[in-house]
Amino acid sequence: MTDLFDRASEQEEFFRKVSIATATSRVQEEPDEDEHGRWCLDCSQIIPPARVAAVHAVRCIHCQTKREKK
Repeated sequence: MTDLFDRASEQEEFFRKVSIATATSRVQEEPDEDEHGRWCLDCSQIIPPARVAAVHAVRCIHCQTKREKK
């Protein structure tokens, strides 16, 4: 029975670490913005305003697609 509790505890700790890492990475991903628009965090190209409005994007479509494939 203790093995079951140990595994549950380890799993809970893993998910807590993943949640903290996810939240921390979101905090650090503040895009640059100026009067021209929002700049992609990876390639520094301007993100189309429609994309920013739709999904609050911090990366252009190309860079986000590459990131999701990793």
